[in-house]
Amino acid sequence: MVMGELTEETEVLVIGSGPGGYAAAFRAADLGLEVTMVDMEERPGGECLFRGCIPSKTLLYLAELIHDAERSESMGITFERPRIDLKTLREWKQQVIDTMADGLITLSNKRGVQLIKGRAVFEGSDSVRLQESEVSRIKFRHAILATGSRPLALPDFPFQGESRLMDSTGALELKDIPESLFVYGGGYVALELGAVYASLGSRVTLAVRSERLIRGADMDLAAPLIHRLEKIFDAIQYNTQIADLQENDSSVTVKFEGEEKNWEQTFDRALIAIGRVPNSRDIGLEKTQVRVNERGYVIIDEAQRTSDERIFAIGDVAGGPLLAHKAFREGKVAAEVIAGEPSAFDARAIPAVIYTDPQVAWCGLTEEQARKQNRPVDVERYPWKFSGRATAMGLHEGLTKIIIDPDTGRILGMGVAGRNTEGLISEGALAIEMGALAEDMALTIHPHPTLSETVGEVADVFLGGATHILPRQRKKGPVG
Repeated sequence: MVMGELTEETEVLVIGSGPGGYAAAFRAADLGLEVTMVDMEERPGGECLFRGCIPSKTLLYLAELIHDAERSESMGITFERPRIDLKTLREWKQQVIDTMADGLITLSNKRGVQLIKGRAVFEGSDSVRLQESEVSRIKFRHAILATGSRPLALPDFPFQGESRLMDSTGALELKDIPESLFVYGGGYVALELGAVYASLGSRVTLAVRSERLIRGADMDLAAPLIHRLEKIFDAIQYNTQIADLQENDSSVTVKFEGEEKNWEQTFDRALIAIGRVPNSRDIGLEKTQVRVNERGYVIIDEAQRTSDERIFAIGDVAGGPLLAHKAFREGKVAAEVIAGEPSAFDARAIPAVIYTDPQVAWCGLTEEQARKQNRPVDVERYPWKFSGRATAMGLHEGLTKIIIDPDTGRILGMGVAGRNTEGLISEGALAIEMGALAEDMALTIHPHPTLSETVGEVADVFLGGATHILPRQRKKGPVG
């Protein structure tokens, strides 16, 4: 041992303390294994807690309150124009983060998980060297790689410190509320943060490289959200590329290339949200047997094993979908396999949720996927204009839909657009995982009046017995 070096040993080393990392560490500790978790942050939580899921949903909740105040005027209640106290808003966001982070420290301590601050770099298949840490090296029996991902920058336009060109992390800092904001991207982050800034008073222009937004969701589910964004955004530009971008102390000037025209526009700030890349480089993987694909994602099997028998990988670094709840499950699988338990990641449905207002959620087989596969399915929809609860809340544009195997009646997929879809979609995920039939969903008594009632009603549509919508003749065959 080199003089002055501190080397530790552990049964399970978890590298990264985000949702996947701490879920893996906690499960391994619960199974009786000695666990050490290393991260550059002082506290567990990772990108999701400090710079992603939690702060963004905190701000989206506040944006939802502003929207509700606006909608209530048509119902007979008028509020004054909201006054935004940006300092207090930032403090509330930080309070939410601190509460959850401190809770994770408590859970780590009570489970006996050792937390070490530092950056881990593999020096072989059984040890890492730590940078920026009091501990020099850690030898392990097994390691779980949970290093996550980071925002993808535009070529030639990297994200820099105090720049007016922001990634999602910079946007969530809420340094100010710009009068004008340019958002580039058509996925979760672009739409959620664009909606937040629009609600707070920014004039938002969104551009996307493709011909549509939310490419993973069926268009009928995306439609209510797009209709809302068209109202609160200044403009939405499709099939648009960035040809050039110039930044100065007070603005960002963007040169656009569109299908029919090229133009230039200046904004106070710009948010680039075009995707994420895995944190798999510069961590010493070349000194192990771990292999990555052409996009940098670590290659794993159904047990989260990499091509190195000692090393497992979970979460964003192991590939899509890049969702915290997928990482949770993968972390538990890796821990259970290491502990000798029979376990594998075999989920049939991983819910996706866009937390805008309205929200969009889906899981399992989509209608568009069925069409591309030329797969015979029955697609049933229940518009929320027939729901008493939705009507009372003024949520006329909502929609609940299910994708059904026409021969067996088994539920293959589900989608919801409207308020509180984050909770409603879980019933669809459970139905798919259990191989439930539409009849099972229809015969489950849902409370009235509720938004969840639309789930039972859409199943009743398939069976021909829906109460609040006229029956139609069932048609079997490929969607089209």
